Amino acid sequence: GFLGLSGAILIQVYDTLCEGDPTAYILILAITPTLTSLLLMPLVKIYGTTTVDDKKHLNGFSSSALVVAAYLMVIIILDNVFTLPSWARIITFMFLLLLLASPFGIAAKAHKDSERPSIETSPLMDDSEPMPTKYGEYHEIPGEPDRVKEVASSSNENLSNDHLEDGIDMNLSRAMLTVNFWLLFVAMICGMGSGLATINNISQIGQSLGYSTIQRSSLVALWSIWNFLGRFGAGFLSDIMLHKGWARPLFMVITLATLTFGHLIVASGFPGNLYIGSVMVGICYGSQWSLMPTITSEIFGVRHMGTIFNTIAIASPIGSYIFSVRIIGYIYDKMATSEDNSCYGTQCFMLSFFIMAAVAFLGFLIAFALFLRTRRFYRQIVLLRSRHS
Repeated sequence: GFLGLSGAILIQVYDTLCEGDPTAYILILAITPTLTSLLLMPLVKIYGTTTVDDKKHLNGFSSSALVVAAYLMVIIILDNVFTLPSWARIITFMFLLLLLASPFGIAAKAHKDSERPSIETSPLMDDSEPMPTKYGEYHEIPGEPDRVKEVASSSNENLSNDHLEDGIDMNLSRAMLTVNFWLLFVAMICGMGSGLATINNISQIGQSLGYSTIQRSSLVALWSIWNFLGRFGAGFLSDIMLHKGWARPLFMVITLATLTFGHLIVASGFPGNLYIGSVMVGICYGSQWSLMPTITSEIFGVRHMGTIFNTIAIASPIGSYIFSVRIIGYIYDKMATSEDNSCYGTQCFMLSFFIMAAVAFLGFLIAFALFLRTRRFYRQIVLLRSRHS
């Protein structure tokens, strides 16, 4: 969620600290992530928790992310309506930093709660009550092979070898030999690639359609909020509906269908189209980043999930290159008529986004094929596993 909000947060950094000096801003972007990782990595440790504690603290993180998103939305709207002076931007930015620091309080409380059982352990405690995992001790990951096999064996219906294999942890080479891997990969090229190409060019699209500089920066910031809502909402909603028997790839089908309409709205060029189109494309793009890792872990297992997930995630830059450079960039250069190679009018990006709408529709068809191939697996294994967890 915070990754989705990062664009809106970084725009506030630019407006407050570096406005009019983009080179200093790029320098900050180049140095800060590396320094943050180096400074904070000694704090990363393994702590044993219980499921109840995990849900409680994750709800705290989710709430803080929602508060930050709502605050950024208010600030963006106020800045568009009133054009905030520099002192107001500094005050709002300082308050944003306080909100961003709030997860530290949640983490500190979680650490304090994790130490409490060892201090307050009573000899009268029921032996049947599960004890929290000790520091650094291995604990079984939900959905590991033994667990999946146990759930699969509890099903009264017989599964074919192809569907049963989906529930076993695969390594990357084995996963790449399956049709499901390539269906998911190509669907992500269509969804993530076209979505990323949109955000890469949204400022230039706004310029060609006559949007002001403030409006274009607001569109980028608002895109980050829609991206956050897609990441946050798709995972939350698909989890709820999974327990009701809906296969998770069905949500990928729905989001790619919606993404198709979003690209068509951007292509249309009517007044205010970017505000509507960016909402649809942003939410659907964020949804892919929420759905794809979860579907990967469910179909191919969790043991090698990181390797398989990051391999499928390569679809995003591949798609972005194809659509941003080979389609949008090429067509824009052909349409440019002014001396500075700029293009103005709806014709600049109309054909490009009609093509991307067609690509998103292709992704919809591929995701639908993945849904058809895995719906029996979800119905008989994943749903049973979620009920037994």
